Amino acid sequence: MAGSTITYKCPNCDAGLLFNAEKQRFSCEFCLSDFTAEELLETASAERAKRIEEDNAGFASEVSEYHCQSCGAEIIADKTTVADFCYYCHNPIVLADKVTGAMRPTKIIPFKFDKNEAKDIFLRYARKHKFVPKDYFSDAHADKITGIYYPFWVTDADTDATLDTKARRVRTWRSGNYRYTETSHYSLTRNGKIHFEDITSVAISDEDQKMLEGILPYPTDAYINFDMPYLHGYFAKKRNIEREDLTATVRSRMDGYASTLLHGTIHGYTTVDSGDTIVRIDNSHWEYSLMPIWILTYRHEGRKKTKTYTYAMNGNTGKIYGELPISIPKLSLLFTGIATALTATFSLIGGFLL
Repeated sequence: MAGSTITYKCPNCDAGLLFNAEKQRFSCEFCLSDFTAEELLETASAERAKRIEEDNAGFASEVSEYHCQSCGAEIIADKTTVADFCYYCHNPIVLADKVTGAMRPTKIIPFKFDKNEAKDIFLRYARKHKFVPKDYFSDAHADKITGIYYPFWVTDADTDATLDTKARRVRTWRSGNYRYTETSHYSLTRNGKIHFEDITSVAISDEDQKMLEGILPYPTDAYINFDMPYLHGYFAKKRNIEREDLTATVRSRMDGYASTLLHGTIHGYTTVDSGDTIVRIDNSHWEYSLMPIWILTYRHEGRKKTKTYTYAMNGNTGKIYGELPISIPKLSLLFTGIATALTATFSLIGGFLL
């Protein structure tokens, strides 16, 4: 059975709609109308209602998977996205099998900057650094900047947390020629109901861990329900970590957060032990989410090996993570200039001493 198609038509002229990152609206290039997601929902047809019921099947039919045979990167994109090179290693990539509907996200944070804005921000960033290779901030290189949605699991939970610990209060005083110290020992228990919201966990292996940590966080109020038009013109990394694999990690983070919060309620003691914190999860909710990142990589050909440098920008907040290549010739010119200046200075001093 063939998969159902997904179409997003302008309520005014029936032409196709695309998401405009600058306006944060869906735009019609034919009649120049703009619509919010809420307005599209209000004008949704029976066909759209049926699609919502079959969203997993629809998602699978409308996205394709691209696989780079050089570096192994796997990304997904809608059928209208043209993919001719790997965003990471810049080698050609090939179309692979369709992804399954189970990969359909629940939430998404749309791109807030379009490609031209992202490119301008990168060029301003790159030109501030004097010792990068000249072609690093060339238009040809900057034009390769790619918008990619990265996969995350976002967890909310209601918990009941208990902290058991020991504390001491030390009092000292002098009487005559003697100094006295009194140490009182206490057993403390703190208990509280804690709601955790938007605990964000990367849903992809740690190959990009440093980069992803560098551009976090994303604002809580930026999440919206996933819909296919947001994916138009962008790639999305395919998740390879399931929520079951993250349960222990998320619980450990809850334990740490709860311990910090409960310790913050303890006052008036000289020292407090770390103690033991037990968190009982009353209920939890997990959502598979996509978050926007503008990515640009640079392959630096060294004498012994080739290294890939990654520049990334949070597609919602603009926060930048960058690994910068260093131009050896530019550094050599700097050191040569310094050496020449020092030689001239020492020669001048020597002339005065003669």
